[in-house]
Amino acid sequence: MKQAFFITGTDTGVGKTHVACKLIEQYVALGHKVVGMKPVAAGCDFVNGEWVNEDVLKLEAASNVSAPRALINPYCFNAAVAPHLAAEKTGTQIDLSLISQAFLQLQSMADIVIVEGAGGLLVPLNQQHNIADCIAILNIPVILVVGIKLGCINHALLTIEAMKARQLILHGWVANYLSADMPVAAENVATLTRLIGQPPLAEYSFDA
Repeated sequence: MKQAFFITGTDTGVGKTHVACKLIEQYVALGHKVVGMKPVAAGCDFVNGEWVNEDVLKLEAASNVSAPRALINPYCFNAAVAPHLAAEKTGTQIDLSLISQAFLQLQSMADIVIVEGAGGLLVPLNQQHNIADCIAILNIPVILVVGIKLGCINHALLTIEAMKARQLILHGWVANYLSADMPVAAENVATLTRLIGQPPLAEYSFDA
Protein backbone atom coordinates (compact mmCIF):
# COMPACT_ATOMS: atom_id res chain seq x y z
CA MET A 1 0.00 0.00 0.00
CA LYS A 2 1.39 3.38 -1.05
CA GLN A 3 -0.42 6.31 0.53
CA ALA A 4 0.29 9.92 1.45
CA PHE A 5 -1.47 12.83 3.11
CA PHE A 6 -0.68 16.53 3.34
CA ILE A 7 -1.34 18.12 6.73
CA THR A 8 -2.25 21.78 6.51
CA GLY A 9 -3.92 24.07 9.03
CA THR A 10 -6.27 26.99 9.38
CA ASP A 11 -3.35 29.04 10.74
CA THR A 12 0.13 28.69 12.15
CA GLY A 13 0.34 27.25 15.67
CA VAL A 14 -2.83 25.14 15.40
CA GLY A 15 -1.11 21.81 15.99
CA LYS A 16 -0.19 20.46 12.55
CA THR A 17 2.92 18.73 13.89
CA HIS A 18 0.99 17.19 16.78
CA VAL A 19 -1.60 15.77 14.39
CA ALA A 20 1.01 14.63 11.86
CA CYS A 21 2.92 12.74 14.55
CA LYS A 22 -0.26 11.14 15.90
CA LEU A 23 -1.15 9.98 12.39
CA ILE A 24 2.34 8.57 11.83
CA GLU A 25 2.23 6.75 15.18
CA GLN A 26 -1.17 5.23 14.39
CA TYR A 27 0.02 3.87 11.03
CA VAL A 28 3.24 2.57 12.61
CA ALA A 29 1.14 0.75 15.24
CA LEU A 30 -0.74 -0.93 12.37
CA GLY A 31 2.54 -2.30 11.04
CA HIS A 32 3.16 0.09 8.15
CA LYS A 33 6.47 1.68 7.14
CA VAL A 34 5.84 5.38 7.67
CA VAL A 35 7.92 8.52 7.27
CA GLY A 36 7.13 12.15 7.98
CA MET A 37 8.16 15.01 5.73
CA LYS A 38 8.27 18.78 6.22
CA PRO A 39 9.24 20.31 2.88
CA VAL A 40 9.87 23.79 4.27
CA ALA A 41 10.68 24.71 7.87
CA ALA A 42 11.43 28.16 9.24
CA GLY A 43 12.83 28.54 12.75
CA CYS A 44 15.70 26.32 13.89
CA ASP A 45 17.74 25.40 16.96
CA PHE A 46 21.38 24.30 17.09
CA VAL A 47 21.22 20.59 18.00
CA ASN A 48 24.18 18.18 18.00
CA GLY A 49 26.27 20.46 15.85
CA GLU A 50 23.65 21.34 13.25
CA TRP A 51 20.70 23.64 12.75
CA VAL A 52 17.43 21.75 12.79
CA ASN A 53 13.75 22.53 13.13
CA GLU A 54 11.89 21.19 16.19
CA ASP A 55 8.93 19.99 14.10
CA VAL A 56 11.29 17.99 11.88
CA LEU A 57 12.81 16.28 14.92
CA LYS A 58 9.34 15.32 16.14
CA LEU A 59 8.38 13.89 12.75
CA GLU A 60 11.62 11.89 12.64
CA ALA A 61 11.02 10.54 16.14
CA ALA A 62 7.51 9.37 15.25
CA SER A 63 8.56 7.72 11.96
CA ASN A 64 9.81 4.16 11.69
CA VAL A 65 11.60 4.72 8.37
CA SER A 66 15.05 6.28 8.57
CA ALA A 67 15.65 8.70 5.70
CA PRO A 68 18.19 11.45 4.98
CA ARG A 69 17.13 14.74 6.51
CA ALA A 70 17.70 16.38 3.13
CA LEU A 71 14.68 14.40 1.90
CA ILE A 72 12.58 14.83 5.05
CA ASN A 73 13.23 18.57 5.17
CA PRO A 74 14.61 19.91 1.86
CA TYR A 75 14.42 23.54 2.97
CA CYS A 76 15.30 24.64 6.51
CA PHE A 77 15.80 28.28 7.48
CA ASN A 78 17.02 29.73 10.76
CA ALA A 79 14.65 32.71 10.84
CA ALA A 80 11.20 31.96 12.27
CA VAL A 81 9.35 34.05 9.68
CA ALA A 82 7.19 33.37 6.61
CA PRO A 83 8.99 30.82 4.41
CA HIS A 84 9.39 33.05 1.36
CA LEU A 85 10.92 35.79 3.52
CA ALA A 86 13.20 33.32 5.31
CA ALA A 87 14.33 32.02 1.91
CA GLU A 88 14.94 35.52 0.59
CA LYS A 89 17.14 36.32 3.61
CA THR A 90 19.48 33.50 2.58
CA GLY A 91 19.28 34.09 -1.16
CA THR A 92 17.44 30.78 -1.63
CA GLN A 93 14.68 30.08 -4.13
CA ILE A 94 12.29 27.36 -2.94
CA ASP A 95 11.88 24.95 -5.85
CA LEU A 96 8.71 22.84 -5.88
CA SER A 97 10.27 20.32 -8.27
CA LEU A 98 13.01 19.62 -5.72
CA ILE A 99 10.33 19.07 -3.06
CA SER A 100 8.47 16.74 -5.41
CA GLN A 101 11.65 14.73 -6.09
CA ALA A 102 12.33 14.38 -2.37
CA PHE A 103 8.74 13.24 -1.79
CA LEU A 104 8.98 10.59 -4.50
CA GLN A 105 12.19 9.26 -2.97
CA LEU A 106 10.54 9.04 0.45
CA GLN A 107 7.54 7.33 -1.13
CA SER A 108 9.86 4.68 -2.59
CA MET A 109 11.18 3.98 0.94
CA ALA A 110 7.88 3.84 2.85
CA ASP A 111 4.31 2.64 2.62
CA ILE A 112 2.94 5.95 3.86
CA VAL A 113 4.33 9.50 3.72
CA ILE A 114 2.82 12.16 5.98
CA VAL A 115 3.71 15.63 4.69
CA GLU A 116 3.36 18.63 6.99
CA GLY A 117 3.02 22.10 5.54
CA ALA A 118 4.08 25.47 6.92
CA GLY A 119 1.45 27.83 8.28
CA GLY A 120 -1.81 27.74 6.32
CA LEU A 121 -2.89 26.88 2.80
CA LEU A 122 -1.94 30.15 1.09
CA VAL A 123 1.37 30.83 2.82
CA PRO A 124 3.82 31.94 0.08
CA LEU A 125 6.88 29.80 -0.65
CA ASN A 126 8.33 32.09 -3.31
CA GLN A 127 7.17 34.89 -5.59
CA GLN A 128 4.96 32.53 -7.64
CA HIS A 129 3.97 29.60 -5.43
CA ASN A 130 2.33 28.86 -2.09
CA ILE A 131 1.51 25.81 0.05
CA ALA A 132 -1.53 25.04 -2.11
CA ASP A 133 0.74 24.82 -5.16
CA CYS A 134 2.99 22.43 -3.26
CA ILE A 135 0.01 20.20 -2.48
CA ALA A 136 -1.05 20.31 -6.13
CA ILE A 137 2.36 19.22 -7.43
CA LEU A 138 2.52 16.37 -4.91
CA ASN A 139 -1.05 15.45 -5.90
CA ILE A 140 -2.05 14.00 -2.52
CA PRO A 141 -5.19 14.46 -0.37
CA VAL A 142 -5.30 16.97 2.46
CA ILE A 143 -6.08 16.64 6.14
CA LEU A 144 -7.02 20.06 7.53
CA VAL A 145 -6.17 20.83 11.15
CA VAL A 146 -8.71 23.28 12.52
CA GLY A 147 -7.57 25.19 15.58
CA ILE A 148 -10.71 25.41 17.70
CA LYS A 149 -10.69 29.03 18.81
CA LEU A 150 -12.68 32.18 18.19
CA GLY A 151 -12.94 32.58 14.40
CA CYS A 152 -12.30 28.92 13.61
CA ILE A 153 -15.50 28.46 11.59
CA ASN A 154 -14.59 31.26 9.19
CA HIS A 155 -10.96 30.16 8.97
CA ALA A 156 -11.89 26.54 8.23
CA LEU A 157 -14.54 27.34 5.63
CA LEU A 158 -12.33 29.87 3.84
CA THR A 159 -9.52 27.29 3.68
CA ILE A 160 -11.88 24.65 2.27
CA GLU A 161 -13.28 27.11 -0.29
CA ALA A 162 -9.72 27.89 -1.41
CA MET A 163 -9.01 24.15 -1.68
CA LYS A 164 -12.11 23.60 -3.80
CA ALA A 165 -11.15 26.47 -6.10
CA ARG A 166 -7.81 24.74 -6.70
CA GLN A 167 -9.39 21.27 -7.01
CA LEU A 168 -7.45 19.94 -4.02
CA ILE A 169 -8.92 16.88 -2.31
CA LEU A 170 -10.02 17.19 1.32
CA HIS A 171 -9.61 13.77 2.91
CA GLY A 172 -10.88 15.02 6.26
CA TRP A 173 -10.35 17.47 9.08
CA VAL A 174 -9.18 17.36 12.68
CA ALA A 175 -10.52 19.46 15.54
CA ASN A 176 -7.65 20.64 17.72
CA TYR A 177 -8.80 22.36 20.92
CA LEU A 178 -6.38 25.19 21.61
CA SER A 179 -7.84 26.30 24.93
CA ALA A 180 -9.55 24.47 27.74
CA ASP A 181 -11.82 27.44 28.46
CA MET A 182 -13.05 28.42 24.99
CA PRO A 183 -16.82 29.08 25.20
CA VAL A 184 -19.09 26.73 23.18
CA ALA A 185 -16.16 24.78 21.71
CA ALA A 186 -18.31 21.68 21.17
CA GLU A 187 -20.96 23.78 19.45
CA ASN A 188 -18.31 25.17 17.09
CA VAL A 189 -17.23 21.64 16.17
CA ALA A 190 -20.86 20.66 15.62
CA THR A 191 -21.35 23.65 13.31
CA LEU A 192 -18.20 22.77 11.37
CA THR A 193 -19.37 19.17 11.07
CA ARG A 194 -22.63 20.34 9.53
CA LEU A 195 -21.08 22.93 7.19
CA ILE A 196 -18.13 20.80 6.05
CA GLY A 197 -20.42 17.81 5.65
CA GLN A 198 -18.38 15.35 7.67
CA PRO A 199 -17.37 14.89 11.32
CA PRO A 200 -13.75 15.34 12.34
CA LEU A 201 -11.42 12.41 11.80
CA ALA A 202 -10.16 13.04 15.33
CA GLU A 203 -10.38 15.55 18.16
CA TYR A 204 -7.27 16.50 20.14
CA SER A 205 -6.27 18.81 22.93
CA PHE A 206 -3.30 20.86 21.73
CA ASP A 207 -1.19 19.99 24.79
CA ALA A 208 -2.22 16.32 24.87
